[in-house]
Amino acid sequence: MLSYSVTEKLSHTFELGPIRPPSEAYSLLIRATRNCPWNRCQFCPIYKGSKFELRPVAEIMKDIEAARTISEGIKELAWKMGYGNRLSKVEAMLYNQPQYGQCVAHVAQWLCAGGRSAFLQDSNTLIMRTPELLKVIIFLRKTFPGLNRVTAYGRSHTAARKSLTELKELKNAGLDRIHIGLETGYDPLLAYMEKGCTAKNHIVGGRKIKEAGISLCEYVMPGLGGKKMSREHARETARVLNEIDPDYIRLRSLHVPPSIPLWARVQNGDFQLQAEDEIVKEIAIFIENLQVTSHLKSDHILNLLMEVKGKMPEDKEKCLDIINRYLSLPDEERLNFMFGRRAGYYNKLADLGDSYKHDKVEQAIKSLRGQGGSVEEIILRLKHRFI
Repeated sequence: MLSYSVTEKLSHTFELGPIRPPSEAYSLLIRATRNCPWNRCQFCPIYKGSKFELRPVAEIMKDIEAARTISEGIKELAWKMGYGNRLSKVEAMLYNQPQYGQCVAHVAQWLCAGGRSAFLQDSNTLIMRTPELLKVIIFLRKTFPGLNRVTAYGRSHTAARKSLTELKELKNAGLDRIHIGLETGYDPLLAYMEKGCTAKNHIVGGRKIKEAGISLCEYVMPGLGGKKMSREHARETARVLNEIDPDYIRLRSLHVPPSIPLWARVQNGDFQLQAEDEIVKEIAIFIENLQVTSHLKSDHILNLLMEVKGKMPEDKEKCLDIINRYLSLPDEERLNFMFGRRAGYYNKLADLGDSYKHDKVEQAIKSLRGQGGSVEEIILRLKHRFI
């Protein structure tokens, strides 16, 4: 039987937004703003039909305090149950008891991962008035003094409009990293996708963040140019990133389910999607043109070759070699890998050498074909699960 104090602490709640970067999977999520102030990007399925709101600082602080209270309750519960600091035992229990909500499960997961990082949601926290954002960061750091990283999403357009002094103040208050969806550095494509910024915005905003001493993570979207603008997308995106030289470049391949605005342009033929192999070739062009000292990451599940990653320029040839090895495979082997990756059998190219997994995938493909099904269509449906 839980004591009243523990039960009371675990009854607290706070607001959680819908998304966070893959690299912030184990960060404490604090919702500083609601939804997206731009919300017109053709490739984005999130926030559509939702109004952007700046949350009052007092409300955000109340959420931070609620997260602290829940964390105290979880730790107290672990000791009462004789687990001490082995919080994973408590986490499993909390997940299996429906009376504890999403917030308790989230904080438990965060604590089990070390409880060292926090991410300020939603899509463009940087748009907050600087004095108010400073108060939130300072209060968060004070409430959780063990944090070693506080991060947030921001738009290049917003970063470009912030003064260097403001960004330095945010850095000094404890904002360690900003995640930016660059997507592409090709101006015609930025306009076509209604991104609401230009290559110049990307460069000015990115450089300013770097100059302020804040770690910068830029997201690139392979496939965004479709068949018409693929080469320009790859080359111009590399050019813009060469100008910025961010700390991290993360690949997040395009996928177009019916739920996003771009779907209509695909249906009427205005936008032609690339095949998986074409996107892989585009990534090769992108990497060949990179002249940065960034860490290249491929940590999004939509990416086909997640092992294409490393420190630039040292690992450039290694990344290109992985791509070339994939492209040099016979057609059926590439199809086997594509299907196996999307179905969860493979994580990396070398997994093709696992005869058991390879045979399983091959049998599944034969079965689909025998029933008159399209393997490519099934791969597309499998990818829909990740959006």
